[in-house]
Amino acid sequence: MASVANSARGGLRWNIALVAMAAVMVANMFFTFMFAPTEATSGHVQRIMYIHVPMAWLAFLAFFVVFCGSIMYLWKRTAKWDDLASSAAELGIIFTTLVLITGPIWAKPTWGVWWTWDARLTSTLVLWLIYVGYLMLRAYSANRSQGARFSAVLGIVGFIDVPIVYFAVDWWRTQHQRLVLGGLSLEGDLHPDMRLALLVSVIAFTLLFGFLLRQRVSLKRVERGVREMREDAEFMAEGQR
Repeated sequence: MASVANSARGGLRWNIALVAMAAVMVANMFFTFMFAPTEATSGHVQRIMYIHVPMAWLAFLAFFVVFCGSIMYLWKRTAKWDDLASSAAELGIIFTTLVLITGPIWAKPTWGVWWTWDARLTSTLVLWLIYVGYLMLRAYSANRSQGARFSAVLGIVGFIDVPIVYFAVDWWRTQHQRLVLGGLSLEGDLHPDMRLALLVSVIAFTLLFGFLLRQRVSLKRVERGVREMREDAEFMAEGQR
């Protein structure tokens, strides 16, 4: 009975979380498409900023989680930290992919080209390649323990590229505008309504990231449990032969 009650409460919390996430994303769409004014020069294409910038922020956040989780795994050697790091890496790759897709869509009408070997664009592509390599290293290692160790090292070293991407516009001459997220509070180069809409978008997508990360970690734990049960069954079957 207790397990049934706990399962019911878990299902209720899941439903509440889904409804809350849906409400936040609907609010974000309102701020993006209805509340924020249309930019005078770029027109409606500028609204892609409310997706592009939050995706970049979430990629940084995800890879920071990978960095921290990898350090903790190498220190503690417990599976929960590896689950956290690998889950964040998967999400980080998704967000970086969206950055690399939305960036050229925004760049074409603004710069006149889909892609240029701009310092920030290039370093972002390198960041994507590093963490794709992270997942490939896990997939092709001789065993899971080895893959977890090697990928943890890569997750720590690869994080060096995150500040390079962020400060690229300060360190080199690029076509990107200077530190877009700084415009939220420091530079004041955005219209106040645009700044508010961007802030709402960052908050909404950050909440979505937290929700997805928790669910992915939970799924990895289930996958590990199923895998261990299968391995135990195979071991017992081998012993009976």
